[in-house]
Amino acid sequence: MRPLTVAQAVAAAAVATRLARGRDRPAPLQPGSSGPAAEPVSVVIPARDEEPRIEGCVAPLLADPVVREVIVVDDESRDGTAELAGRLGATVVAGAPLPDGWVGKQWALHQGVRAAAGPLVVLLDADTRPKTGLCAELAALLDAYDLVSAGPRFVCGGPAEQALHASLLATLVYRFGPIGPSATSPDRLLVNGQCLAFRKARMVEADGFARVRGHLTDDVALGRSLARDGWRVAFRDAGALLEVDMHESVADVWRQWGRSISLRDVTSAARQAGDLGVVWLTTALPLLRLAAGCPGPLDLALLAQRFLLLAALRESYARPGVGLVVSPLLDVAAAVRLTWSALLPARTWRGRRYGCAAVRPGGRPGRPVRSAAR
Repeated sequence: MRPLTVAQAVAAAAVATRLARGRDRPAPLQPGSSGPAAEPVSVVIPARDEEPRIEGCVAPLLADPVVREVIVVDDESRDGTAELAGRLGATVVAGAPLPDGWVGKQWALHQGVRAAAGPLVVLLDADTRPKTGLCAELAALLDAYDLVSAGPRFVCGGPAEQALHASLLATLVYRFGPIGPSATSPDRLLVNGQCLAFRKARMVEADGFARVRGHLTDDVALGRSLARDGWRVAFRDAGALLEVDMHESVADVWRQWGRSISLRDVTSAARQAGDLGVVWLTTALPLLRLAAGCPGPLDLALLAQRFLLLAALRESYARPGVGLVVSPLLDVAAAVRLTWSALLPARTWRGRRYGCAAVRPGGRPGRPVRSAAR
């Protein structure tokens, strides 16, 4: 057991260092702190079969005074997404057929950004619920940064869904640290593709979505690729201005979020092994030893640390409840799902199946190329 305990101590030190970076977190975005945007803001929403959720995203944006246009890119939906978005007042762009080598979301965003009229572009997923003030705050940050991402508050349908979601969220915090502080390197940078903002001219020049056209973890691939080119990237807490209802059940959390939680296609095999080791040693192993009746002092300290993290995670949920409180009890299940995602990644998304290249370990986004996008 001694070598395992030594490894656990090393992993615990790494986690403690990452969590300590939370002391330098910038203040969360708040409504009205920056005033109206000085330049027009275009919002682009990629949508495929989003009829039940599109109104909750589009309607508040159309009422936001800083938003000059809302563009919904209909990615070959098989329901009434396009018709509903048009009736609400959005500009609907009919997505062209998906070219070879592209993942659907990147292709939709590629088209939507080029259709945008404003110099500032905000990207939102159809399952987000933006509030007035979000776009103004994102626009203000573009004076200091080139790419801005925002973390929302999550809406969960019940205690079980919230418990599993919070346990999976904790694996991200243990691997990368909290939202806000700058990443230690581009290879450890995180962004949230549900909400991104940038200047249109710079993104078109960089041909960002063509770079990451084949990645299923498109948001992190994009952020890391641009950061390597010198883009200043910010990831901010915007829970007061943005909510997201991603999943319909605990099974949906397990299947859909678990699909990409390992970040396999943007992380080297060595890094993935290290990340898995950290999660198993600091969250799952203490719980297993406690269940076996033989926890050591370090196990108890790690369990205490995990429960203390709940206070910070509370701000990540629109309605934190008993599910959040019991989420550490699912840490073994979360470690299993993370391992599964790393070793046997899913390649199906939104009714489309992609090739092995979309989940190849550690694949770095390439430079823009002449392609069907041109």
